[in-house]
Amino acid sequence: MSNEKKRLVSGMRTTGSLHLGHLEGTLRNWTRLQESYDCFFFCAVWHAFTDRLKIDNLPGVIEEMIIDWMSVGIDPEKSVIFRQSSMPQHAELSTILSMFTPLGWLERCPTFKDEVRDEESGERVSLGKLQYPVLMTADVAVYKAQAVPVGRDQLPHLELSREILRRFNHQYGEIFPEPAEILSEVPMLLGIDNRKMSKSYNNAIELRETSESLKNKIQQMITDPARVRRTDKGNPDVCTVYGYHKIYSPDRCAEISEGCRSAGIGCRDCKGILYERLNGMLEPFRAKRVQLESRPGLVSEILAVGETRARVEAEKTMDEVRRVMGFLS
Repeated sequence: MSNEKKRLVSGMRTTGSLHLGHLEGTLRNWTRLQESYDCFFFCAVWHAFTDRLKIDNLPGVIEEMIIDWMSVGIDPEKSVIFRQSSMPQHAELSTILSMFTPLGWLERCPTFKDEVRDEESGERVSLGKLQYPVLMTADVAVYKAQAVPVGRDQLPHLELSREILRRFNHQYGEIFPEPAEILSEVPMLLGIDNRKMSKSYNNAIELRETSESLKNKIQQMITDPARVRRTDKGNPDVCTVYGYHKIYSPDRCAEISEGCRSAGIGCRDCKGILYERLNGMLEPFRAKRVQLESRPGLVSEILAVGETRARVEAEKTMDEVRRVMGFLS
């Protein structure tokens, strides 16, 4: 991997099966960025516990996630793949950086304010949730990342990270670069029930859908509620299915929109077109997944290599931090 490439770090929480929101919001971007950046991609295991106390079959969740990453194009020959939980340097640096982070900064963080809206919810929110931005800063800084891919809603998190690192650098010199954002325009993908796509709502179209399960989920998708009969004219702008067509069938959007408004096509026809598009997109992922899963021990091998490489870089940074702070003579 060329040393001329800027380093990029990004992670994904190990909270369950991946869906189209993960694909469009993160994975397509990662696949593109690994061609031009020195990429470190990690399974954010500790972050997953900030709002739950247990994850069933965590090793299986991690393996499935990494297989899914590779099935859509993440290449362990081009990118370093590892588990956050295998890198104690993240936790060490997070502890150190927490000393440079005023409580008020964390309490004003938008995601934390959304969680804690009253005293009752405050009793349920963990210290880990409050400190989430500090650990996120450590995840990035321990590899001296110069870039982080984020959506616009995550910009406040990244700016907080830069503030924390500026505070440290002011005391001990320019140890950490301030990571720049790589903005990605994330398409708005709602779940099949028109709510936010989430496995907890049971409304997600997952990357591991079979042809049959995909068809069943698309048939359940909410369309214009005012269009009761086939002959009723509809409004595609309030239809969940049409929102997907904007992403996956842009070449047919004009035709579909006109057909809906004039009752020239029915909702079943509209869903049929979407099924063909999505199934065609997912089929290569399925084939790649079968190929990857036929190789026992593959994920363990990839993690062994990735975590060795990540550990070398993380320990190099921590050795420097320990020395400038006086922990080592």
